[in-house]
Amino acid sequence: MLSLWAKTSGTWINVATVVLGTSLGLMLRSHLPKSMQQIITQAVGLMTLVIGVSMASSLSNLEAGPIDGIILALLVMAAGGLLGEWWQIEKRLSVLGDWLKARVRGGGRFTEGFVAASLLFCIGPMAIVGSLNNGLSGDNALLTLKATMDGLAAIALTGTYGIGVGFSALSLFVVQGGLSLLASLSGAIIPDPVNSPQVLLITGTGGLMILGIGLNLLDVAQVRVASFLPALLLSPVAIAIAQRL
Repeated sequence: MLSLWAKTSGTWINVATVVLGTSLGLMLRSHLPKSMQQIITQAVGLMTLVIGVSMASSLSNLEAGPIDGIILALLVMAAGGLLGEWWQIEKRLSVLGDWLKARVRGGGRFTEGFVAASLLFCIGPMAIVGSLNNGLSGDNALLTLKATMDGLAAIALTGTYGIGVGFSALSLFVVQGGLSLLASLSGAIIPDPVNSPQVLLITGTGGLMILGIGLNLLDVAQVRVASFLPALLLSPVAIAIAQRL
């Protein structure tokens, strides 16, 4: 019987690296001129695009009934985006971010940092598969690798967004910790998470959102990324429907 620490150790390590990365980012931020901060932001933006493309490419491996993976992702994104606008998720997250910002006296782009970092750190195959492995067998190797990457990304993101990035650790705690505990309780909620259609669609749609974050960081466009969040919840439902067609 695994202990609570064994089931969730990867999540705790990930939370610690994000907090540490944010702290280092805040210290470096005040010592770097604006031009250097801008070039770091552009580097993070370009790397974010690479990560997004890599994640979105999982859609080409998706097989779920007669509907192509790309088309299914488009339908899910469109439906999720409409729901997100109807529920005013972007606005509600801004209200939450402003409330947190007031409590911690955060400055700058607090809400943007919180949302962007939460999406970047919580969505993806490493987060999903790593959390399942941790919860099922106590193996935290994948999450530890992810934690190192997230800590480095947090340093750079903090230079752009500020302390809001650090509060994404709360999202990490809820999402990854929840997945690990759910996996440990159910035994095996997804028999083959690497090739699961549900995971592939969630990863692919998440990759499209990550691309949106990259475009925002580079000031190429202002994508309302948060409005697409319901697409992640709709993905398993879409797979179930597609497999019955």
